[in-house]
Amino acid sequence: MGRWGEWESEGAKLKTHHPELKTQNSLSADWRKVRNLLVMRLDNIGDVIMTSPALRAIKQNLPEVKLTLMASPSGSLTAPLLPWVDEVLPWRVLWQDLGRLPFDPEREWELIEMLSDRHFDAAIIFTSFNQSPHPAALIVHLAGFPLQLGESKEKGLGFLTHELASAPDEIHQVERNLRLIESVGFKVSDRHLTIQTSSFKPQISNLRLPEQFILLNPWTTCQSRNYDPNRFAVAARRLSEITGWSVVVTGVEKDRDRAFPLLQALSNCVIDLIGKTSLLELADLVAAAQLILTNNTSTMHLADATQTPMVVLFAGTERESQWCPRHAPVRLLRRPTVCSPCYAFTCPYHLECLDIPPETVVAAALELLRETNAVVTALR
Repeated sequence: MGRWGEWESEGAKLKTHHPELKTQNSLSADWRKVRNLLVMRLDNIGDVIMTSPALRAIKQNLPEVKLTLMASPSGSLTAPLLPWVDEVLPWRVLWQDLGRLPFDPEREWELIEMLSDRHFDAAIIFTSFNQSPHPAALIVHLAGFPLQLGESKEKGLGFLTHELASAPDEIHQVERNLRLIESVGFKVSDRHLTIQTSSFKPQISNLRLPEQFILLNPWTTCQSRNYDPNRFAVAARRLSEITGWSVVVTGVEKDRDRAFPLLQALSNCVIDLIGKTSLLELADLVAAAQLILTNNTSTMHLADATQTPMVVLFAGTERESQWCPRHAPVRLLRRPTVCSPCYAFTCPYHLECLDIPPETVVAAALELLRETNAVVTALR
């Protein structure tokens, strides 16, 4: 089990311990001329949210640039949250599709021709520690992009005009993104996650929400990251009894098939919004909540961006240092296991890393609420 507060900037630590990673002092001449820029982050919602500090910095350094984000169909849903993005290109790429897409050369040539027709000046290719930028670099190279920037563990493939040697695997993804753009001289003034949410109290399908509520987001698309939803229900109901707050449950429509036991256990304290929110509406809910209960998923990153207190059941699939919230009040809970980090989508064992009693979740939440003064009379 882990307990995390403010996360020290990984970028600052890297520059101290790895002097070779120091960045340029000013934007290089070729990048200053860029006016039509493609940013590629071809993963899911949480991964795209973690590009927000980099996207903001790009716009601050190049205020006249047209910034187009190319993301997966799910990642492209983040567009309303990212005011620095002028256009979104949803695309499911073959090399990150885990074998679900059929091999179709015509489809790849369609992508190349579409990018070529848009006459981009440059591409910035954001990747995770275990991904290569070179498939994307080959595509934009064939599309005639003058500049391509990416971070790579491989050497000498020749597709990137600006290639940064890979950082240590354990650094945070936000810092990995920022380090990439800093390598060509982009100045970064703010390293926090940021999203755009509505300024008014969220209303979903004309439902009037209570002034104070706990947001429970109990599922992810990855089986190996899912805390037992029955335990989540026990913890959320107990917290509702102590605080007097309702429990708003969110999820996607396909979660409804497995939701009945959890909703039944929460009984009259629950507000069921499963499958009823857009991503922007979910972000508004996250910003308005007094407390978030979630797994390691996009909701965790939304809460970090809105600095909403959260308790995260953080599976041993990843290192905390790579993905954890860095600025929001948070408790990360997990049991140490010898198989961590496994990076597996399905646990071959019994999710021992998430064998956390509901009482521990409740205790962590109450401690966090007391520290953030987000308490009601019953807690004082």
